[in-house]
Amino acid sequence: MKLLEKILLATDFSKSSDNVVENAIVLAKTFQSEITLIYVLPDNINDEKANLFLKESAISQLEAINERIKSEGVKTVQPVLEYGVHFDKIIQTADSINANIILIGAGEKLKKDNFQLGTTADKIIRKSDKPVFVVKKDKPLKIERIICPVDFSDESERALKNAITMCRRFKAELLIFSVHEMVYSGSLRPTFDWNELNEKSRSEHIEEFNSFLDKFNLTDLSWEKETQGGDPSSEILEAITRNKSDMIIMGTTGKTGLSRIFMGSVTEKVIREVPCSFITLKSKNFISLKLERRISDIQRHYDVASQLIKDGFYEESINEFKICLRINDMHIPSLKGIATVYEKLGNSKMSEKYRMTAEDVMAKIWDRKIEEDIRRHYR
Repeated sequence: MKLLEKILLATDFSKSSDNVVENAIVLAKTFQSEITLIYVLPDNINDEKANLFLKESAISQLEAINERIKSEGVKTVQPVLEYGVHFDKIIQTADSINANIILIGAGEKLKKDNFQLGTTADKIIRKSDKPVFVVKKDKPLKIERIICPVDFSDESERALKNAITMCRRFKAELLIFSVHEMVYSGSLRPTFDWNELNEKSRSEHIEEFNSFLDKFNLTDLSWEKETQGGDPSSEILEAITRNKSDMIIMGTTGKTGLSRIFMGSVTEKVIREVPCSFITLKSKNFISLKLERRISDIQRHYDVASQLIKDGFYEESINEFKICLRINDMHIPSLKGIATVYEKLGNSKMSEKYRMTAEDVMAKIWDRKIEEDIRRHYR
């Protein structure tokens, strides 16, 4: 079973990139992912000796990082060395290897500059359809609290689905955060009751928020929801600090309807000042369930089914349990597993059916054992 199959790890060999590599290792271990390293050299080096030196140095450093990753038991493939524009080559490689996610450092921040995101990371987020995981400098991947802002768009729905799975795997708490923009309450028409209008807007927003959350499986998850009124980007940044979030996962476009090469205005403002690492998504998930259908070992199918329950893929877990039952129709753990899943889904009738079936099977096995003991005794 694969949820996050391929990670494209972009490195620049800087001191801060060591932490980016460590983040990639933790992520790959958590999801049993494969890592592909990439480094991009400029293509305008005219001096042949300098070009050869840079190439040999890059290959040597790529191999050293690759060995470091493999020493942690993470699967890797041959590192990629490209020439050209950094963000273009990274995006092209992500597409060519069908990476689930691009992992890159945030870049260095200038002291007098509020814009914390490096140029390469910024352009990758803007121009790639792939999800992008941006690692903040000196931030280890120790995820305890994830915040996912939602505006009820398709992009935020996708972001929340992925955030839920991340929380399950890292056993992290999830804050689902939503902001409703306040209606004008300036000096014009002072006799108008703006508070009443804002309260009505808030009530409608909360109703839409609750309806939106009904789409998701939040069973067995440590989560809470929060609604605030005001400027979305400011409220999101305040919520990150207040919640002490380790990561933010959000869609890069929303109700603004911008072209795919632009970020939504709210996302753009947030990632300029966000204090933690973040993942942005456009039209693709970085969590994508891929099941191996060629395995025939009942224990492996059962293990996959058990993990699927933990990850919240309930319907898929039932299918895996049923594969076990096709191999052995008296496999009690699978019968009990299906009963448990139906209970989580709120289907008490089907849960009771499979629980009773498991009890009947146990009774038959017990009767057979007694019969065999009696025959052995009299023999």
